[in-house]
Amino acid sequence: MKLVIAVIHDEDSHRLTERLNKAGFMATKLASTGGFLKTGNTTIFVGTEKEKLDEVLDIIKKECKTNKQMSLLNPPVAGMPDGYLPYPIEVTVGGATVFVLDVDQYLKI
Repeated sequence: MKLVIAVIHDEDSHRLTERLNKAGFMATKLASTGGFLKTGNTTIFVGTEKEKLDEVLDIIKKECKTNKQMSLLNPPVAGMPDGYLPYPIEVTVGGATVFVLDVDQYLKI
């Protein structure tokens, strides 16, 4: 048995969980916050048999695309001199960061 943990963009979460459910996979969804851009993410947990792992990963790849957006990556910090202006930079958002773990034991109580 495998546990897939996918950290995805909030905008992809509804579409991904629907697609996983239609394919017969149960998913648990948690709200999370990214450390880099400090924006909302969703963390999805999916338990699956080893034989179906590729199917789960393919669904994640299809539903979680990257795109570019402008962001103020350098927000002002307390104590910065007057006149400091953060500048926008282009960043890639979306996609998925996926972890696959072995599960020693699975219980549904």
